[in-house]
Amino acid sequence: MIRSRSWLPIPMLSLLLLVVWLLLVRSLAFGQFLLGGALAIAIPLLTYRFWDVQPNVKRPGLLLRYVLRVLGDIVVANFQVAWLILNPRQRSRPHFVEYPLMLEERFTITLLASTVSLTPGTVSANLRMDGRTLLIHALDVEDDEALIEQIRERYERPLKEIYEC
Repeated sequence: MIRSRSWLPIPMLSLLLLVVWLLLVRSLAFGQFLLGGALAIAIPLLTYRFWDVQPNVKRPGLLLRYVLRVLGDIVVANFQVAWLILNPRQRSRPHFVEYPLMLEERFTITLLASTVSLTPGTVSANLRMDGRTLLIHALDVEDDEALIEQIRERYERPLKEIYEC
């Protein structure tokens, strides 16, 4: 849970709420700034008790590289899935894979599961109650171990370096 340090417990969320409000009302009038600012302060103050503590980014340069890698992987995976759909002779090999997690923080596990689900052709289906295994469904799997190693090297290790080192 986040502890309220001031009248602005989550400054980035407040800024984001203000910007979203101004975009929704499509106006830069002073009254809209006041109303959006009041909401941007009130909403985090009323909800901060329900938020988990967000880990600090230890290496922001790696975070940028991670985001670019995920965006690139999403583009490539879109083409791979399109090829599977458009090529009737090539049969897909759907499969569930038990992925053993190295990550320990709930936030980073959520980021990994979201990353896997964002990439077309894979979806994270379940996190075991002990928090040590993620069940992943992949559309086309030749080798379970190769998929596990690919996810570990491309996504999990960088997340561990960015947040948990």
